[in-house]
Amino acid sequence: MLTGNKFRDALISAGICIENNRKKVDELNVYPVPDGDTGTNMSLTLSAAVRELEISDDKITVSQAADIAASAMLRGARGNSGVITSLLFRGFSKAFSGLDKASCTDIADALEKGVEAAYKSVMNPTEGTILTVAKVAAEKAAEIAGSTDDVAVFWEQVCTAAQMALDNTPEQLPVLKNAGVVDAGGMGLVIIYNAMLEIFRGGTVAEKQDSKKITKTFEPTTAAELEGEIKYSYCTEYIIEKAQDAKDSFMLRAYLETIGDCVVVVEDDEIIKVHVHTDNPGLALQKALEFGRFVNDPKPKIENMRIQHEMRVKDEKISAQQDFVPVKPEKDYGFVAVAAGNGIEEMFKDLGADCIIRGGQTMNPSTDDILKAIHSTPANTVFVLPNNKNIIMAAEQTVKLADRNVCVLPTRTIPQGISALMAFDEEAEFSDNRMEMTRAIERVSTGQVTFAARDSEYEGHHIKKGEILSFNNGKLMHAEKDINKAAYRLTKKMMHSDSSFITVIYGEDISDEQAAELSHMLENKFGDKAEIMLVSGGQPVYYYIISVE
Repeated sequence: MLTGNKFRDALISAGICIENNRKKVDELNVYPVPDGDTGTNMSLTLSAAVRELEISDDKITVSQAADIAASAMLRGARGNSGVITSLLFRGFSKAFSGLDKASCTDIADALEKGVEAAYKSVMNPTEGTILTVAKVAAEKAAEIAGSTDDVAVFWEQVCTAAQMALDNTPEQLPVLKNAGVVDAGGMGLVIIYNAMLEIFRGGTVAEKQDSKKITKTFEPTTAAELEGEIKYSYCTEYIIEKAQDAKDSFMLRAYLETIGDCVVVVEDDEIIKVHVHTDNPGLALQKALEFGRFVNDPKPKIENMRIQHEMRVKDEKISAQQDFVPVKPEKDYGFVAVAAGNGIEEMFKDLGADCIIRGGQTMNPSTDDILKAIHSTPANTVFVLPNNKNIIMAAEQTVKLADRNVCVLPTRTIPQGISALMAFDEEAEFSDNRMEMTRAIERVSTGQVTFAARDSEYEGHHIKKGEILSFNNGKLMHAEKDINKAAYRLTKKMMHSDSSFITVIYGEDISDEQAAELSHMLENKFGDKAEIMLVSGGQPVYYYIISVE
């Protein structure tokens, strides 16, 4: 029989093991864009349970351990993989209800209930994923449940079946086979199950690896992490028109490297473009005069990176202190939106969003984060706009947890969220609003320009890390080396004969000059057909978010 202590320790060890191996799981992701990676999301979900279980009573029953884990994972679930993982373990809470100890038959029942809940939560389940691995393991458990009373022997066969299912995922999903990998979520689940097996065999709880020794997966770099990396204070950029008898630009590059770093010197027949980090911008500018004269557009630019750093630290502290205070409903309808970037946040607020959750790509908020935002919205019915495909499932879990009515609209992008809000009518009934807002989501086309976070074989494209990628409604269109060229080509693909409105939202890594240049390119091409609006969104990850209506 499985005791409460052993089950608790198995869950704690599983959480530690998935954290220790999250980079290994993250690296299996075939999607080339920076995202809230599978291993990271599963680790964060399990860690919520670990925190609660580590302080539990030693006399804990399997029912109590399962309830604690299920509740913590549900609230801590991040991303689709995290939500599915939480649902799989909710099966233990249902099957172990009221039990002090659990038999192999009880465990088999738990796996079956978890798989059933997980499959129901996904609108179009895809085989060859974590769902398949969980299902095959559950089927094996049901097959052998009555043949042994030894939990370790029983669970070992469950783990073997899960591993076999994982090994077969490339045969079920061509994208995995082309990339030569197994499913990331399935791998995460196998790691979790194997960690539990060690405890069932009598082993000890896994040790947490030193976080400094674990190579980090892609995560947005914080300002605090950058503090020690700023060697020179001033980012200096300029363009000079070459003199007729201009010296070799190699000499300029060589000089700049003696007074700074991050030196980039690019030239053509007429100009030399320079970028350098230095403590002596005056010397960098003075030296340039030996090679030609400064152009007026764009003008030379000098920015103090240390001041930028201080402002970014301040912004991150404010972001980290995002507290939601529960309030009582005072109106019929309210809105919660997930967004990243000051400009985008302001857009949602201007359109009527009551509460903004800072998050999105690479920053998937947990179910509990979304729930707190809902409870801080003073409305009887709260519409939730996830604005990211990997946040929708976590948002949907709040429907049964909230103390008020919740409607999660399946917005997968920022433009879809904006269109949904604009379609809301205060005078209309709930059902009519839900219908019109959903229709608005379907009408808008979204383009996104970002960079490849990893080498990948994706949708027939050979992608190299660092390339500029363009997506049209989630479909990869092309890879480029120039950001504005990529955005221009993407917009051309998105335009239709009846398109009349183009919105370009530019991110934190795009300068006002770059954005204006793209806007000018689009005006020249489409100015007589469509109205073009340029918005400073300040979003991370995506250089441009483009909507065409």
